[in-house]
Amino acid sequence: MHAYRTHTCAQLGKDDVGQSVRLSGWIHRKRDHGGVLFIDLRDHYGITQIVADEDSPALEVLDGLRAESVVTIDGEVKARGEGTVNANLATGAIEVFARAVEVQSRAEELPLPVAGEQDYPEDIRLKYRFVDLRRERLHRNIMLRSQVIASLRRRMIEQGFTEFQTPILAASSPEGARDYLVPSRLHPGTFYALPQAPQMFKQLLMVAGFDRYFQIAPCFRDEDLRADRSPEFYQLDFEMSFVTQEDVFQAIEPVLAGVFAEFSGGKRVTPAGEFPRIPYAEAMLKYGSDKPDLRNPLIISEVSQHFTHSGFGLFEKIVGSGGVVRAIPAPATHEKSRKFFDDMNDWARREGFAGLGYVTRKGGEFGGPIAKNHGSDGMAALYAELGLGENDGLFFAAGKEKDAVKLAGAARTRVAEELGLIEADCFKFCWIVDFPMFEYDEDAKKVDFSHNPFSMPQGGMEALETQDPLSILAWQYDIVCNGYELSSGAIRNHRPEIMYKAFEIAGYPASVVDDQFAGMIEAFKLGAPPHGGSAPGIDRIVMLLADEPNIREVIAFPLNQRAQDLMMGAPAPVSAQQLRDVHIRTLDAPAAGPAPPTAPTASGNTAE
Repeated sequence: MHAYRTHTCAQLGKDDVGQSVRLSGWIHRKRDHGGVLFIDLRDHYGITQIVADEDSPALEVLDGLRAESVVTIDGEVKARGEGTVNANLATGAIEVFARAVEVQSRAEELPLPVAGEQDYPEDIRLKYRFVDLRRERLHRNIMLRSQVIASLRRRMIEQGFTEFQTPILAASSPEGARDYLVPSRLHPGTFYALPQAPQMFKQLLMVAGFDRYFQIAPCFRDEDLRADRSPEFYQLDFEMSFVTQEDVFQAIEPVLAGVFAEFSGGKRVTPAGEFPRIPYAEAMLKYGSDKPDLRNPLIISEVSQHFTHSGFGLFEKIVGSGGVVRAIPAPATHEKSRKFFDDMNDWARREGFAGLGYVTRKGGEFGGPIAKNHGSDGMAALYAELGLGENDGLFFAAGKEKDAVKLAGAARTRVAEELGLIEADCFKFCWIVDFPMFEYDEDAKKVDFSHNPFSMPQGGMEALETQDPLSILAWQYDIVCNGYELSSGAIRNHRPEIMYKAFEIAGYPASVVDDQFAGMIEAFKLGAPPHGGSAPGIDRIVMLLADEPNIREVIAFPLNQRAQDLMMGAPAPVSAQQLRDVHIRTLDAPAAGPAPPTAPTASGNTAE
């Protein structure tokens, strides 16, 4: 017999009744029924019920152990009696009568419970992550993550991609966030950087003549954290040569749609080939976001033209001074009290906005100060244009366009949540396309790149030489699912002369390109194919599939909100000798100096 087990804790069934078996695992639960001890024994695979009564030599030992002690039990498989079968367990038809027990490891008092799914403070959970990982939900999430990665890898290979590895120790470059720096021992005063993304390396692989690259790539960004962001994360990084934007879409849609269908638990998934393409400008107008949640049926409308000459002076003044008015429908709110509308207005103010105007309507009668001042005829014309009914309410976001867009987008989400309009049990994908190549920087009073300076401008050199820079669009795209951006990608600018011109428009001389992106620009001068790609975030994919609100719930050993590893105590001071080895001396209060001029971020606001 094996030293530790003949079966796992998920294997035994009715066919094994009468067998002598050996099981090993953790004591999950103990229940003392007056001389009969029931133990749920747990391993990676499942749970088996162990029984020890006064006839069992194992009773005294098991009775003296705490939960989460590790034991090996020899016993006999018996069928459970009538009415005691547990249909929720794979082993629920049997139990094992304990004949002998060997204690492999005694557990002391636990810092947090394993049995059950009680909420517990995150700092305790992260400090004792090895215990937290024993809990069923988190254990299941980490297994899901492994299965998703295996599926992604298989699907990418089936699509003709080849897996390559790119360096972890690389040169620092101006990406979308701060680098994590690694000092060099052999080269005093110099530093490596952990990659924010394999962006330049994967493009250089295309220049090197490889055609379809992918990698399950670790990435590192020293940036402020939030629920869907971690300083260390993984992405499905891929790049393709001799492709158009549509080729990229056709390559990755089957991979993502297939993985989500495989692990969605029966939820509906947008089929490959049917991901909507939504231009950036349209997304910002209709959804108030470039990360629209298409499960939300509400559509924002531009209604400024209705208030150019209006009895409602505030909106007339806003429109007259160059602002906009956006409308968010609130369908079938005739049974809602005025408090619902006032609460929405209060919510907008708590979010830092001036307020959220509204109109009520019940049985065709308009209510509220906006309707009163604008007039019933004007409101009827507005409702007719928007296709709203006699019992629909309407909210308004007004102000400078940037502010109105932000408020309208947030209000769209809030209204849909309050009214229960978000479609359940589905994953809705879309592409956001046609991002602007440039934008006007109000602070610097100049044209600058809006997103990714290395995207190919639509129209190429001709567009750069003949169009207003603010009208030029880029071959740039994001994948969005249920309101989460999964990745940002682009058809790359592989032509040196076009790259120099694009940077010139943004106010950067050729010397900046040559200095800060020397490896890439030199490679492009030696023969580069047209190429493009993207990099969906694996952590966010698993977070969505696991239906978790926080990315830390799908990472085995995450950092906390302050980028600390509470379990291992990182970051931590190091010895003076270690600092001397890498030629570093720390200062309690380092003097701040002016930052040197740098090029724009290599991968924009959402670096791949």
